[in-house]
Amino acid sequence: MLSFTLRRLLTAIPTLLLISLVIFLLVDLAPGSPMSDIPLTVPPEVRQKMIAAMGADQPVFVRYLLWLKQFFWVEPLYGIDALFGTDFAQGAQRIISWQSKAPVFQIIGERLPQTLTVVGTAYLIGVLIALPIGIYSAYRQYSWFDQAGTFFAMAGFSVPTFFTGNVLILIFAVNLGWFPTIYDTNLEVVDWASFKAMLAQMALPVTVLALFNAAEISRYTRSSVLENLGQDYVRTARAKGMGEGKVVLKHVLRNSLIPVVTVIALGLPTVFGGAIVTEQIFKINGIGAALIGAIHVSDLPTVQTVTFIFAVLIVMFNLIADILYGILDPRIRYD
Repeated sequence: MLSFTLRRLLTAIPTLLLISLVIFLLVDLAPGSPMSDIPLTVPPEVRQKMIAAMGADQPVFVRYLLWLKQFFWVEPLYGIDALFGTDFAQGAQRIISWQSKAPVFQIIGERLPQTLTVVGTAYLIGVLIALPIGIYSAYRQYSWFDQAGTFFAMAGFSVPTFFTGNVLILIFAVNLGWFPTIYDTNLEVVDWASFKAMLAQMALPVTVLALFNAAEISRYTRSSVLENLGQDYVRTARAKGMGEGKVVLKHVLRNSLIPVVTVIALGLPTVFGGAIVTEQIFKINGIGAALIGAIHVSDLPTVQTVTFIFAVLIVMFNLIADILYGILDPRIRYD
């Protein structure tokens, strides 16, 4: 397992470098620039100084190598300094947002708690809902529960989150007045009243995202469990007199979770990347909203950095899923 992990990590390095180059060039060469909004009355020498102040006057590959160094070396040093009070970074140049003039990783750190609170809670609830529904739907195939679960999954996966979010706002916020329509990112939980207010403002966005995630994962779980229920080892276990609960939960479930783990693991980066559409609907000041705002004003360093972080998370969770395969299925050997 150790040698497999090391091989995958070594393979991930050139993969991430290629992805970083593609992301940097696509964003950098795309139409639009923060300089395009400057009035034409601004003297050319002043315009040139503004471009130089942002470092945009350097050749594209020089800027790419500098950004790569800052991402993998400078920013981790600043993170270590913040945690342990050291001074390894020694004032090195960080990745700076063109819009706010603040370090991009500082902006991400400020937005991450909102994203993890809402999107992370929704993903956890979605998984906890999806697994039992998928398992029981497969075990009771074609029953009323299976039909209802299939309808729920198809509806939840087919209807886009922007439609579901607006419908829930119209029903529960506008007509009934049970929940707020806008997420207050400045709310701090200090007592029972503020805790209830936090739950109230999380209810609608968490419901929207949890239903969407649960619909997808439950269908994969049902299909995988159905496939394993017809295997020979299940019939053998039943023929030996083993109880149904033990057959399903110990044997079928463990083998069925292998493809489901892939879906869950690949969905985890969205927890950190934020739900862009849902954050816009409920005005959640998360990472997804920061990415949209950066795109609107052509804040290239923020767009490049946030997008590449998402790519790094996908590669990392792919590796985690592969490792979990070996834990769930003893037939898989990596060494």
